[in-house]
Parts: sequence; C-alpha cells; structure tokens
Amino acid sequence: MKKLYPSAEAALQGVVADGQLMAVGGFGLCGIPEALIDAVCASGVKNLTVASNNAGVDGFGLGKLLDTRQVKKMISSYVGENKEFERQYLAGELELEFTPQGTLAEKMRAGGAGIPAFFTKTGVGTLVAEGKELREFDGETYVMEHAIVADVSLVKAWRADKSGNLQFRLTARNFNPAAATCGKVCVVEVEELVEVGEIAPDDIHLPGIYVHRIVHNASPEKRIEKRTVREA
Repeated sequence: MKKLYPSAEAALQGVVADGQLMAVGGFGLCGIPEALIDAVCASGVKNLTVASNNAGVDGFGLGKLLDTRQVKKMISSYVGENKEFERQYLAGELELEFTPQGTLAEKMRAGGAGIPAFFTKTGVGTLVAEGKELREFDGETYVMEHAIVADVSLVKAWRADKSGNLQFRLTARNFNPAAATCGKVCVVEVEELVEVGEIAPDDIHLPGIYVHRIVHNASPEKRIEKRTVREA
C-alpha cells in the first residue's frame, strides 16, 4: 500500500469533507501538523468539529481555521492564547466542549483502543459533568466520558519510514500518538522520511498499521508560542 503523498494537499484529497470530526495532535504550537492544517484551510471544508488540546494561536496552527470560520465546534482543554477563539466563543459563534486535559487524552486513547466510554473522577461537580451519566464506585462518584473516534486524524511526527512506522521527538510526542490511533483515516506530516528498516524497532513509537497517508515536510516553521528571555 502506497502511503507517501507529494504534498499536504494531495494527502488530504478525498479524505476531508464538510461536517467531519477531526483529531489533531499537538500541544500549543509544539508538535502541530502545520502543513496539514494549512491544507485543510485551503480545501475550504467547513462545519468541522476539531478535537485538540487547544486551537493554536491567532493566525497560526488551528487558529487559521478559526479565522476562516471553518470550525463550528472545538473539543479542547485549553482555550487561552487565542483572542479569536475567545471572541467567537463569547459571541456564541463557536461551540466548545470543555474537556480536562487528561480526560481528552484518554478519550482519544480509548477511541483507538475500541473502548466506547470510561469513568473518571475528573470534573465531577463541575460544568464538565453537566448532562453526563454519574455512577458511584466504592463510595466515590465518577462521570462517564465517551471515547473520541474521529473521521480524520492529523498528526505530526519527527521521522517515518515508508510503511508509516513513526518516531516522535521529545515533547512533540504529546497528543500525537493518541490522536493517530483514534482516527478512521490517519494522515501524518513528518520531517524525515527513511526506508523501511532504518528506524530501530525499539525507537518506533507508533506502528505503521495506524498510518494511512504520509506527507514529507522537511522545513516546518516551528513557531514558539510564548518566548521568554532573561534580561541581559
């Protein structure tokens, strides 16, 4: 099965469509699939529900999809650093399913593992639990959370071989493996592409069985979300 595509636009052709649920890897601007996000923006698809830790920043990352009004709902744990996100939400123009960070990661992981729902104490007694099933275990109250099974996953990895075996670098691993496994179709953007066998088995963080399409982006922009430096 050929997995390598010549561009991000080509990799998303026939994959993205209006009204889809997308799982997108990354944490802030670390480990985001920026070329794939740009390709989604260029595709013009709309009414998207996006599950991601946050929505990038104004004018970059998922923030671009907010600027073009292609997202109708975010499933996120952090909504700071993005004034347009804040404006749209407060104006009632954007739906938000506010989800604790660990719960969001587990919702993606559960979706990839075939687990339809799970119980957690996180969020009990808060707006996070409103409208959800509560159940008692050993005298403690838990809230039931449904897994995320996305139509499409957009993922960033450092290195891939041509079979789609992935290696992530440092903290860019964040949400990417869980996002990859919970998508019916997983599209991955990588900085380095190697032949099968060049990644040592112990260095493979996600096996290629989860990966359907790969695009090589050798020179990502890699912005820093908030730069803080020491005074001279």
